[in-house]
Amino acid sequence: MSRMSPPCHTSALLLVFVALAVAGAEQSEERSCDVVGDESSESQMERALLKKLEPLSHMRFNVTVEKGKTENYIYQFRVCREVNSTSHDFGGLVQTDRQNGKTTVIGRINETQVFNGSDWIMLIYKGGDSYGRHCSGEKRRAVIMISCKRGVTASSFSIISEEREKEQECFYLFEMDSSVACPAENSHLSVGSILLITFVSLIAVYIIGGFLYQRLIVGAKGMEQIPHFAFWQDLGNLVADGCDFVCRSKPRNAPATYRGVGDDQLGEESEERDDHLLPM
Repeated sequence: MSRMSPPCHTSALLLVFVALAVAGAEQSEERSCDVVGDESSESQMERALLKKLEPLSHMRFNVTVEKGKTENYIYQFRVCREVNSTSHDFGGLVQTDRQNGKTTVIGRINETQVFNGSDWIMLIYKGGDSYGRHCSGEKRRAVIMISCKRGVTASSFSIISEEREKEQECFYLFEMDSSVACPAENSHLSVGSILLITFVSLIAVYIIGGFLYQRLIVGAKGMEQIPHFAFWQDLGNLVADGCDFVCRSKPRNAPATYRGVGDDQLGEESEERDDHLLPM
């Protein structure tokens, strides 16, 4: 029996290590949502919504439903990820019967639809396992309504209903709350408010900075510590003169509209009263 030469032995080991690394990388890389249709048909809106849902992809959601003694199920859900990545069945929402352990795929991530409104996102997984006696044997479908709730990454995952009494278009309806479905918050400050805040800030810097400069560098005291005190004093005088000129209701040199009791009136009356004292 011939022995393998050292170079061949090293090459074989390298090939084994590369194969193991590739296999491990494939297993560690989880599958994500694939929108129904060709990749070229995916819209920018769908891509944007799937990217918006990415923060939820690392989370798992479970809900238990008990209906008497006949129905006892656990529903497991992941956002754009497989519930059981080792099974490679693309199951994004899976139902497990707690009585017999049977697993049913409700919807698969490789047949995804997604659209949104002002404060909600609807995620639909199609291509689930086929119904038996219900819905003409069509494939199951999961509809997950994600509603806006600020400050919450994800919560309140629950099943609302299962519509299976129709001939077609049957579905399971779920809901949950998440902040990812919320619209972007607009700034509460208007342009005018921002300009006003900027103006007031500049005025405060001017007054405080000028006061410190006048006091510490120039050595001013009292009112002289106000920056550009002479300019503001002259400006105030000019403003006062302007107000006096514009707002005065009558000319400055206009005579009075009434006559008070003066010396001229007293003098005239005294002369009239003294007439009877003259000799006849």
